[in-house]
Amino acid sequence: MEPTKGRGAPSNRESSRFNIPQSEADGDWLDDREQIDGPARACPTSVIELHPRTILSFNKSPDIPFDRSINAYAGCEHGCIYCFARPTHAYHDLSPGLDFETRLFAKPDAAELLRATLAQPRYLPRPIAMGTNTDPYQPIEGRYRITRALLELCLETRHPVTITTKSDRVLRDLDLLTELARHNLTSVMISVTSLDNHVSRLLEPRATAPAKRLAALGKLAAAGIPAHCSLAPVIPAITDEYMEGIITSAAAQGIRSAGWIPLRLPHEVAPLFREWLSLHFPDRATKVMGIVREMRGGRDNDPRFYNRMKPQGIWADLFRARFRLACRRSGLTKQRVELDCTAFRRPDVTGQLPLF
Repeated sequence: MEPTKGRGAPSNRESSRFNIPQSEADGDWLDDREQIDGPARACPTSVIELHPRTILSFNKSPDIPFDRSINAYAGCEHGCIYCFARPTHAYHDLSPGLDFETRLFAKPDAAELLRATLAQPRYLPRPIAMGTNTDPYQPIEGRYRITRALLELCLETRHPVTITTKSDRVLRDLDLLTELARHNLTSVMISVTSLDNHVSRLLEPRATAPAKRLAALGKLAAAGIPAHCSLAPVIPAITDEYMEGIITSAAAQGIRSAGWIPLRLPHEVAPLFREWLSLHFPDRATKVMGIVREMRGGRDNDPRFYNRMKPQGIWADLFRARFRLACRRSGLTKQRVELDCTAFRRPDVTGQLPLF
């Protein structure tokens, strides 16, 4: 197997969970097409526009600190091999592998749909999380500007919103984020996984380089925007060596809040990650998965509520201790920002001017 230039997944691994049939050899020439024509080249990025009826998703998970979220896009061109959102592409009868990073979906009506939701008399405001499934600032945001339209609406209605990203494109909306922060309506979290450009290119081939992410954190903090550095995910024997350096670099940028999330391998992500390991790190693949399984009770992944975000065992304790010590030395904490939900102004969807 050869790596596909500019892509994270080694293959277009199929899913059997949502009507995607597993292909079997049937004796025609297509079975040997790679031997005849060579490895297939990755398809160029394509985007299909979706027009859903609603845009706000609600959850009751005890493991995450928000109860509602918006994903303006499905699939992500960043191509992070470890992305826990990859299995969602199976809902579209597409592969969580290369399809996830090449066959994308955009929701251009997102702001209008959110406006209609916020206008409902029974709607009660709570922070909306953006970037929980796929990155709101992946490259196609430069063309669609859906994330910016959503932020404009949040500013108009004084609705709190949080952002998680791996891109310094977030700085293109610095004007909106600065104004939102002035009203205590936003916080931004940028994920940094390593300090090595080569490792990052293998892990997340089309995401912003680590140094640029750290610089973006500094610019957000300088603008008065609550900014948080997330070491997500920490991959044993591949990225954990950068833990202390990332924290030190974030502190040098004026960041005072950091957190870490261990590697998670739900559903099709586990076999994709194993393929990736065998391709790029065959010398340590067994060690990596051995540590992962030790932290997950002997499994590739522990999906149980209250456990999926909390690794167990000696290795997990070691990573926690290292993280806490590095934060203590750099003066970082894990701050929980309480955004203002009291200033919400319900939008008008009738087009009528106010009486007063």
